[in-house]
Amino acid sequence: MKRALISVYDKSAVAEFAKELVSKGFEIVSTSGTAKLLRENGIKLTTIEEITGSPEVLGGRVKTLQHMIFAGILADKSNPSHLKEAEKYGFKPFDLVCVNLYPFKETISNPDCTAQEAIEQIDIGGVSLIRAAAKNFADVGVIVHPLQYKIYIDALEKNKNINQLLAADAFEFIASYDISIANYFRKISGQKSGIFDIYYTGYNELRYGENPHQKAVLYNIGEEGFDKVFEKLHGRELSYINILDIDAAYNLINEFDQPACAIIKHTNPSGVACDDNITKAYLKALACDNVSRFGGIIIINNEMDLKTAQEIDKIKTDIVIAPKYSDDAFNFLLKKKNRQLIKCILLKGLTVNELKTVTGGMLMQTWDDIVVNESELKVVTQRKPTDDEIRDMIFAMKVCKHTKSNSVVYAKNLQTVGIGGGQPSRVDSSILAVQKAKRFGMDLQGSSVASDAFFPFPDGVIEAAKAGAKAVIQPGGSVKDDEVIKAANENGLTMVFTGIRHFKH
Repeated sequence: MKRALISVYDKSAVAEFAKELVSKGFEIVSTSGTAKLLRENGIKLTTIEEITGSPEVLGGRVKTLQHMIFAGILADKSNPSHLKEAEKYGFKPFDLVCVNLYPFKETISNPDCTAQEAIEQIDIGGVSLIRAAAKNFADVGVIVHPLQYKIYIDALEKNKNINQLLAADAFEFIASYDISIANYFRKISGQKSGIFDIYYTGYNELRYGENPHQKAVLYNIGEEGFDKVFEKLHGRELSYINILDIDAAYNLINEFDQPACAIIKHTNPSGVACDDNITKAYLKALACDNVSRFGGIIIINNEMDLKTAQEIDKIKTDIVIAPKYSDDAFNFLLKKKNRQLIKCILLKGLTVNELKTVTGGMLMQTWDDIVVNESELKVVTQRKPTDDEIRDMIFAMKVCKHTKSNSVVYAKNLQTVGIGGGQPSRVDSSILAVQKAKRFGMDLQGSSVASDAFFPFPDGVIEAAKAGAKAVIQPGGSVKDDEVIKAANENGLTMVFTGIRHFKH
């Protein structure tokens, strides 16, 4: 009979897992809390105390740290001397160790957590059990998370040995656990050094990096990794630049609740629009700049239907992204061999940290997840904005937020009509946006303009008025705000301040 040691803090699904093991010929050994739950579910087992003859002591701090237990985990079943010692001293080898740990990370995430409370959540026996089982993966499987229960049962049914893979997961798991403890002690000791811990759940080697001579890898981080949010349905493998563009498109489209389309080139939007009809939203987005979209990215937040797919197909597009495809639209888009079709899961409210490497260091910041809403707008001009102007200003700022600084976006009727960004000065971006609008025949009369940061001088607002804009949304906060407001009043503009800057470098 095989033996499994089960001692878990997170008891979700453990009773069902234990029943599966019993049905496959496992004897269950368990500790007090877990044993109580398993027995309540009708599972026959042996307790640690019954094996060791020793009670749990020190309030549960010592319960599994016994040589009869660890000898059973570390015994090499192919070593005759180990088997003789097992017979001589009466310990039985284990085939599986299922352990998860006290919630140290969750405990210290509470700002009111005391040092003593944190210390009590440092697992000793559990880490030791995991480490011992992982070391002896040739004979012992190790499970550290409820998500692995089904994986292990499936492997048993297929007579597939996955112990070595489970051991790798286990060592990563306890390494991450120990890093969080080390960093916590450094923090409460007033030290700023530490170990940066990123737990990745898989990686894919890419065709190349930004350029063909550069190598690149995509790491999936967390349970909602890149490969869980995006599924490639068709086309060649994604490149480094493809992934950057997909990410930029996804983050922008997530700003909108109503049907929307965004066209992205080199991580910048070339056109964005909302409309009740997704085909019209695409055509409005395309109208803003019908040249840059060649070889670009198109993303929508509604089902891709055949009519929209047929419109998209008229111009070369490298990547199409949608949360869902109708069968006829998907089959139609499949006709282009190299076009990549991506299905995405629209997730909002994710707590994401941005990481960027610099020479000799790494930068980390929280995600810019601020969403402008009407109640937070501060009207600073004599003329108050109309409802349509408020709607278009908020729309323009959402796009502006995802355009490289210095960014200026003109919008009208929930459609971008001019986009300028990545310029050395804000007035240059405004001029570029106006020039592109004229080039593509967009009407700026009565438009609303958004700026990702304050206008340092009145010239940007004056240029917007000359172009035909009637409403301006910006963070405010310049020492020359009074002059900028005066220029807006003199040119009949309405202007609102948000108090929030959206630089994107």
